[in-house]
Amino acid sequence: MLTKLHLLKPGQLGQVVRISGEGTIKRRIIDMGIIGGTEIKVQKFAPLGDPMEIKVKNFNLSLRKSEAALIEVEVE
Repeated sequence: MLTKLHLLKPGQLGQVVRISGEGTIKRRIIDMGIIGGTEIKVQKFAPLGDPMEIKVKNFNLSLRKSEAALIEVEVE
């Protein structure tokens, strides 16, 4: 099932299918190692829900929900 990364719950896994957006925000996401085929696990959300922490390639990243909304994933 395809969905956006910001809609996943803590503990869920997803595989990156596509990154929307343009310009510097898309470049920043790609530079962090989030590219097509990458497996992502949602670790947790901040107390107020933003940002979220994800695990990518054995390291943790924090993303704003607006950035995570640009990442389309296939839920496993």
